[in-house]
Amino acid sequence: MKKILFLLMISASLTAQTKPIKLITPAYLQEGDTIAIVAPAGILKNRKDVIAKAKKLAESWGLKVVLGKNLFTQAHHFAGTDDERCEDFQKALDNPNIKAIWAARGGYGSVRILDKLDFTQFLKNPKWIIGYSDITAFHNHIHNLGVETIHGMMPTSLEEKPEEIIKTIATYKKALFGDNLSYTIPSSKYNRNGNVNGQLVGGNIAILASMLGSKSQISTEGKILFIEEIGEYKYSIDRMLQSLKRAAYFTKVKAVIVGDMTKVKKNSTPWGSSIQQLILDVVPKDIPVLFDFPAGHESDNRAMILGRSIKLAVSSNQSSVVFE
Repeated sequence: MKKILFLLMISASLTAQTKPIKLITPAYLQEGDTIAIVAPAGILKNRKDVIAKAKKLAESWGLKVVLGKNLFTQAHHFAGTDDERCEDFQKALDNPNIKAIWAARGGYGSVRILDKLDFTQFLKNPKWIIGYSDITAFHNHIHNLGVETIHGMMPTSLEEKPEEIIKTIATYKKALFGDNLSYTIPSSKYNRNGNVNGQLVGGNIAILASMLGSKSQISTEGKILFIEEIGEYKYSIDRMLQSLKRAAYFTKVKAVIVGDMTKVKKNSTPWGSSIQQLILDVVPKDIPVLFDFPAGHESDNRAMILGRSIKLAVSSNQSSVVFE
């Protein structure tokens, strides 16, 4: 009997870990609030001008902006050593007057500081963590801590042509200040139609794969998975997707949203099929799939709240994503 009770307790514990729960929503920003710009990953070489633009943009919305002490520090590939990047992020996490942490850029490096950070004060006063690409490491880790995050533009996004990032900026502001997010887009011929509700999770495929087996690995059971990628060969994307498949990322997912698949490299040996088919091959046939969602590494990078429940409608003519 004791053994049966023990097994039931373990089963209940596993169910609790995988069942989607409502996450904490950090306070939306208001005029007068402070946002911190820090660099948890790649180096910001010759980018003081674009950071100045980002600061000016946030200030035009009535926000105060503080810059991390080590923002422009250079340590080879990274914006400072692991300890220096961690120091800036930790100070922003712990400061109750800072209401949002805006990653200056992605690149690579976030995973190197994840386990150095103490989220104790952050959990007492949750704040928005913002970015995409390499910042997926933070999105996943903080999702498991029970807090929503924003997958959206970073300061370096302002290097794009102004006319091409109008919606990128507008939707980021909406997400930050708590306005409703709702998107309607043309449907791809590759879509698998269907209507579902579920909690949105995900991010960059390479980072999702790199989180496997760690405490930052997310569960996709009963959720809607968003994926995007840049600068990879098709065989590399397939390898990462196969890893996610073997980790049951697609087994009990409700739907998959595919964002930008940017700058796919050409291999000397042709892959033989489209990126879309490569993705469809790993997703069970009864699960809806939405392609060409404008989020990722292109200029049109719409903001999304990860951890938030959404209504997804995928059809032949047009499809929609509505945040609840």
